[in-house]
Amino acid sequence: MKRLSFLLLQGPATPFFARLADTLLEQGHRVFKVNFCTGDTLFRNRAQNIVFDRPIEHWDAFLADLVERHGIDRVLLFGDCRPLHRRAIEQLKALGIKVHVYEEGYFRPNWITLEAGGTNGFSSLPKDPEWYLREAEKIAHYGDGDLVGGSLKVRAIQDMAYHISNLANPVLYPEYRTHRPHASHIEYLGWAQRFSRLPWRERRARQICQRLTAEQRPYYLFPLQLNSDYQIKVHSDFSGMPDAIAQVMRSFAEQAPRRAMLVIKNHPLDNGLINYRRLIEHLAGKLGLGRRVLFIDGGHLPTLLHSAKGVVTVNSTVGLSALFHGRPTQVLGKAIYNMRGLTHQGSLDSFWRQKQGPDKQLFHAFRNTIIHRTQLNGGFYNQRGIELAVQGSVQRLTQGAPIPVAEPVDDFAGEPAWES
Repeated sequence: MKRLSFLLLQGPATPFFARLADTLLEQGHRVFKVNFCTGDTLFRNRAQNIVFDRPIEHWDAFLADLVERHGIDRVLLFGDCRPLHRRAIEQLKALGIKVHVYEEGYFRPNWITLEAGGTNGFSSLPKDPEWYLREAEKIAHYGDGDLVGGSLKVRAIQDMAYHISNLANPVLYPEYRTHRPHASHIEYLGWAQRFSRLPWRERRARQICQRLTAEQRPYYLFPLQLNSDYQIKVHSDFSGMPDAIAQVMRSFAEQAPRRAMLVIKNHPLDNGLINYRRLIEHLAGKLGLGRRVLFIDGGHLPTLLHSAKGVVTVNSTVGLSALFHGRPTQVLGKAIYNMRGLTHQGSLDSFWRQKQGPDKQLFHAFRNTIIHRTQLNGGFYNQRGIELAVQGSVQRLTQGAPIPVAEPVDDFAGEPAWES
C-alpha cells in the first residue's frame, strides 16, 4: 500500500477528524493538521499539528509552502464554502492536489458526504439522467445503511465546548474570523428560547396537520432552510430565507389554484433569531392570502410530504425526500438533484399547476449512484457514527471506492431513514 501524506483543515466540531487522523497514522500514512482557532485544538490527535495564526491574506502562501514542504498528496476538509477552505480549494486545484470534502449527508441520517473537489453546488456530478441510468446498471442497490443513531444533547455539548474554547481566540488566535454570521452566545440564547416552547410548538403543529387532513384541501409544502446556510448564501440567488419566502408567497398568490394552501415548515435547528411566523403573517395579509398560508414549526415531515400536492425548496436535502415520495418538486437554487426527469424544469409560476412527479426508475438510479460515489455510512456526532465514518473514509481515501456486485431491486423496503 502506498504511503500517503494527508493534510487536514477544519473539520466538524466533533472528535471525527481526530479519530480519522489517528487511524490514518496507524495505517502508516503521514498526517498533518492545521489549527485555525482554539476550538480546532479541542479534540486531541497524534497528527503533526500546525498553527495558522496570521491574517487570511497570508493563507495562500502559507498553504503553498506547507504542501511543498511536506509533500502533501491529499487535503481533507469539512464544508467547501468557508472562506479559508474556498481559497484553499482553488489554490490546491491549480497545484494538482486532490481535495476531499466532507459534508452532511445527501441522504440522512445514516450517511455522510465525502466527495472529491466539492459538494452540493460545487459538485462535479453530471445532470444527465441517462448517465445515472447507465451507472446504476453497474452497482448494487443501497438500502438505508447501518443505523447511526445520535443524541442532540451530545451534539449540543460538543458544539458548546468548541465555542467555549474559542473564547481564548483573542489571545491565541487573534486574526481568526469565524465563518458563522452570529456570535455563538447569541445563537445559544435564540435556541434556548425556541426550544423552551417546544411542547407548545408541537401541539400547534399537530393541530395544523389534523386540520389539513380534515379539510382535505390540496396544499404545497415549502420547507425552510437555515438562514445562515451556505446553500442559501452561496448556492442560490436569494439574500436569505426571508427573500425566498417573499418570492414563493408572491408566486403562490398570483399563480396557484385558488383552493390550494401553502404550508411553510420551519427548519428543526433554526435559531429563532428571525420571527418567521410574524413575517409570513405580514406577507399573507399584504398579498391577500389570508388563511391560505400556514406556518408550521414542527410536525412529521414524511406525513406532510406524503399528502402534499407538490414541494418547493431552495435546495434542501428535503427535496430528495420529496422525490422519494413521488412529489412534484420545484428547486429554486443549485442542487445536485435538480435535473430533467426528477424535478420541474420550468419557472416557479408554472409549477403550481403541473402534476408531473419524478421518474421512479431515474430516482432509484440517481440515489444508488450518489450513495455509491459520494456517501459513507456513518455520522459525525456520536461514537458509533464516527467509527463507521472513519472506517469508510480510510477505505475510500486509501483504496478507492469498490464497486459492489449489482443485484436487481424492485423497490425500497420502507420509509427512507434520512427523513427526520
